[in-house]
Amino acid sequence: MERSRFLQVALDAAQAAGEVIQQYYRDDVEVSLKPDRTPVTRADVEAEELIRSALAHAFPDHGFYGEETGRAGIDAEYLWLVDPIDGTRSFVRGYPFFSTQIALMHRGEIIVGVSSAPAFGELAWAERGQGAFLDGHRCRASLVERLEDAAVSSGNLRTLAAGPRWAAWGEVVRRVARIRGYGDFYHYHLLAAGRIDAIVESDVNILDIAALSLIVEEAGGIFTDLEGRKVGLETTSVLAGNRHLYPQVAALLGPVLGTVPRTGPGGGK
Repeated sequence: MERSRFLQVALDAAQAAGEVIQQYYRDDVEVSLKPDRTPVTRADVEAEELIRSALAHAFPDHGFYGEETGRAGIDAEYLWLVDPIDGTRSFVRGYPFFSTQIALMHRGEIIVGVSSAPAFGELAWAERGQGAFLDGHRCRASLVERLEDAAVSSGNLRTLAAGPRWAAWGEVVRRVARIRGYGDFYHYHLLAAGRIDAIVESDVNILDIAALSLIVEEAGGIFTDLEGRKVGLETTSVLAGNRHLYPQVAALLGPVLGTVPRTGPGGGK
């Protein structure tokens, strides 16, 4: 696959950020709390500043929306979405379920996604129409067709537990072959690689999942929010799966809007 300049700059920025992050990992880095009570460290801020500088140098007319340094040019034709350490709690506690997320949105559509997990040792990326890759190898969603054979992963289920879908989620749990709770970047990598079959999350933001949504779609999967809506800046939940399991889990969880979205080039292969 020939990489666009967008993708190559994002990959280079993720690699450089990973080097910064690894310097602080398991090094008793000081933790502060943001106004929303979520943790932030020096590693988060330095990594985002590095990414932001690299993107601004390469694409000075593009907008930027970062977890730590805020928004600029949010209405620009091209908008970069960056979470330097998605999974800061994991980073602080010294286990490797954290990642750097970089995505590029063009007029509301995500066209580039990079998910780099330096401590875990995985790198996934995708470009719209070009397929998805995990550690340099093309990846594809599974072709598992029956709920009774499926592996489903969940994360951040607090709002689901407090809402009307909780009993329906229990029916999903009862029906599938196995339930896991990998969370963060990892279950999306697994879904794109065909190692699990569906994911449900109810407390996310766009910076957590923008890149991952494209990676899953380009692997042939389907990725929406829990109402069946396409991923956008206001997304706060996820329903994702292979093209067979997505509609079955959606049906159990309740009516969704619209039709089943398209899949990427990995679908059905």
